[in-house]
Amino acid sequence: MKNVNRDLLVLTKLKLETPSAMQKEVEILEKILYTVENLRTFCLVNEIIDLNRYKILSKPHLIQKTIRENNIKPFVFIFNKN
Repeated sequence: MKNVNRDLLVLTKLKLETPSAMQKEVEILEKILYTVENLRTFCLVNEIIDLNRYKILSKPHLIQKTIRENNIKPFVFIFNKN
């Protein structure tokens, strides 16, 4: 796992006695985020709405292809399925 420079705000109801306990919590969160923050997962939870062609792309390989294009046309939207 590579080091990612990010800011995390961790709110908890538990009173963590030591800084090492908080560090352990942050490490666990970073492992979880590392596993879900990738292109494959992004393509599974999003779809492309292309109003130029009146199409909705939901296949992961087509979403990757559209995202990697240098010149994306206007009225092409990334839409979260959530």
